[in-house]
Amino acid sequence: MILGFLQQIHSRVRKSIRWVVYGLAMPLGITALPSFAKNGPPNIVLIYIDNVGYGDIGCYGNPVIRTPRMDSLAREGIRCTDFYIVTSSCTPSRGALLTGRYPLRNGLTHQLSRDENWAGIGLPHTEKILPEFLKSAGYATGCFGKWNIGFASGSRPTDRGFDEFLGSRSGNIDYYTHVYNGQEDLYRGTEAIDIEGYSTDLFAEAACEFIRRNREKPFFAYVPFNAAHVPNPKNKAPGEPTVWQAPAEFFELYGYEPDSTDPDEGYHAVMSALDGGIGSIVKQIDDLGLRENTLLILASDNGGSTREDLILETASNAPFRGGRTETYEGGVRTACIIRWPNRFEAGKVCREPIANIDLFSLILNAAKAPLPRDRVIDGRDPTATLTGDAHSPHEYIYFEYRKWSGARNGRWKIVRSRPERPFELYDLSIDWSESRNLAEEMPDRLNRMAAAFEKWRSEFSR
Repeated sequence: MILGFLQQIHSRVRKSIRWVVYGLAMPLGITALPSFAKNGPPNIVLIYIDNVGYGDIGCYGNPVIRTPRMDSLAREGIRCTDFYIVTSSCTPSRGALLTGRYPLRNGLTHQLSRDENWAGIGLPHTEKILPEFLKSAGYATGCFGKWNIGFASGSRPTDRGFDEFLGSRSGNIDYYTHVYNGQEDLYRGTEAIDIEGYSTDLFAEAACEFIRRNREKPFFAYVPFNAAHVPNPKNKAPGEPTVWQAPAEFFELYGYEPDSTDPDEGYHAVMSALDGGIGSIVKQIDDLGLRENTLLILASDNGGSTREDLILETASNAPFRGGRTETYEGGVRTACIIRWPNRFEAGKVCREPIANIDLFSLILNAAKAPLPRDRVIDGRDPTATLTGDAHSPHEYIYFEYRKWSGARNGRWKIVRSRPERPFELYDLSIDWSESRNLAEEMPDRLNRMAAAFEKWRSEFSR
């Protein structure tokens, strides 16, 4: 098949394009350099992967998908078992991550449409995001990957604190053509560009090149990969099949044919290609001698989609119930790995609830950049939680997306699928799959948690 042929050609040439993403040929034999200041502000690399389920990664229990580099990160850092996204869809998840604020507070509560992705404001301009604060603290800042929070003037990455950007305005581009809804969607800064290559490779190599250029000063690299988002038929030419895409070598890793159209085989290849892209960034950091003083965070933006009517959706949120757009555990509980050798002990497991909004405060405090005082920051620095010196920084973590909502309080969780329905109650210490609703058995606890949720929700309707 034509697709398989193109994947094999790309597999042979992909290494030759790795060093020219920015049109700058870089020598392959870079020697390791000492960090600019081993005890100074850390470099920060924030990797956000797309629609990857909790059960899609080896170190989180997947027995088939090969993710050796992410597994290695877990051994070298902290693997979080109870990491939450406060909303269960791509756009508001990114807004919450970058502002440290619940979507109801920052104003970006919905998934952007095609036109909003291309030219909408998205996240309100009154909101300030991580790179703006880090830039003021002396950091070089770069974004490489899926933007997905608005691309109107004033909304673009280079308008919001990033020195440079290579990526897509929208979220669900074709992995090879970079087309989204009939229009090519790959940008450098604010200009459309035409670069051949597999998107995971392009974004990873752009991040590596940024790290090389800025290795002698503190840098913040935000790498929101578009993998492993499901392929979109609207991105295909008429008659072209909608299938998972990855370089041939990642199909061959499993003994699959490179032109396989089997959804499971394709997803396995995409995940392993993503693992390879993450590994190249980690290797670049380590080869430059920056490992000890680099805070590296890897997390998924929400749970994997489990819609039975979409045969390409093969992500696993095991052992949880539900998936993307829902507030059952499968939609809001995701993988998160944090490595910072100067600060965190290797090989630890954090079982306390923390959330993506907490990464905002973790990063700014690590960078010794002051937290903003002119707005409410919902995230709490989880450093003491990660080191094992404290419990969760939250009494409650709240979830909401469209009509879905919920809250976690210690071992307890409430969830409902629409406002007119009653909350369900689960004990997550013994029921990760949320299979036994305790609402009728424990009405007092249910009512207390429901009241706490409604009180929190009322903050945004005044």
